[in-house]
Amino acid sequence: MNIIEQTRGGVPVLQADGMLSAGGVAHGFSTRLGGVSQGMWAALNLGVSRGDDPDHVRENYRRFFAAIGADGKKLAMTNQVHGGRVRVVTSADWKDDPYQRPDYEADGLMTDTPGVVLLIYSADCIPILLYDPVRRVIAATHAGWRGTAAGIAAAAVERMKEIYECRPEDILAAIGPGIGPCCFETHEDVPNAMMAAVSSAALPYVKVLENGKFTLDLKGINAQLLTRAGLEKEHIAVCQDCTACMREKYWSHRRMGTNRGSMAAAIQLL
Repeated sequence: MNIIEQTRGGVPVLQADGMLSAGGVAHGFSTRLGGVSQGMWAALNLGVSRGDDPDHVRENYRRFFAAIGADGKKLAMTNQVHGGRVRVVTSADWKDDPYQRPDYEADGLMTDTPGVVLLIYSADCIPILLYDPVRRVIAATHAGWRGTAAGIAAAAVERMKEIYECRPEDILAAIGPGIGPCCFETHEDVPNAMMAAVSSAALPYVKVLENGKFTLDLKGINAQLLTRAGLEKEHIAVCQDCTACMREKYWSHRRMGTNRGSMAAAIQLL
């Protein structure tokens, strides 16, 4: 599978061609382009806690959902805490406005209910969307380095198996835009934590720099963890765009700090 970019209604979105071919699901990753926000949030800010005009953010959502083919009438969001918890979404979690914040914490959401949009936010962390077209189950996870070390994506696969009897070999995965190893430079605490948590899965994706620091390929580690969880390699699409390198196209916390908007990844069973 591959990640492809398409523009609909003036809004560019990134999607997995394998999920589009499978059908039965609306999905996509946003950029910072194609919205109505102004100032430091220009133009497509989907973050509800950034200080942007709520009417602008709601219009941005309307445009983003239209671009990926989701109706956006039922939303499921979460308070992301960089952990490994995956929540099964129920009707009690549904919202009709992105500003209706949930009262729970998790970094993954999953459901087999059609019509519910699962939303994950990012601005360097790695968003991952999962879809089982056989059992008709979807999941969305937020994988920063702590979530990656916690195995959030693989945990979602395990929960899909346990709750919905999904077979990993049927699951399609889309790894969205996020910070790349070119820009994710860290001290030894991050690779040490990663190696302690996921061991050899991280080894090929950690490099030592001449200055004594390290770089990590979080997308590569997550793809490896998904493969170890039973997904077929050809069922995993990885966006190569680095959000920190491409500030004109994406929001980046590392480059912009708090003076920024947020991207979203969304998936909905049709």
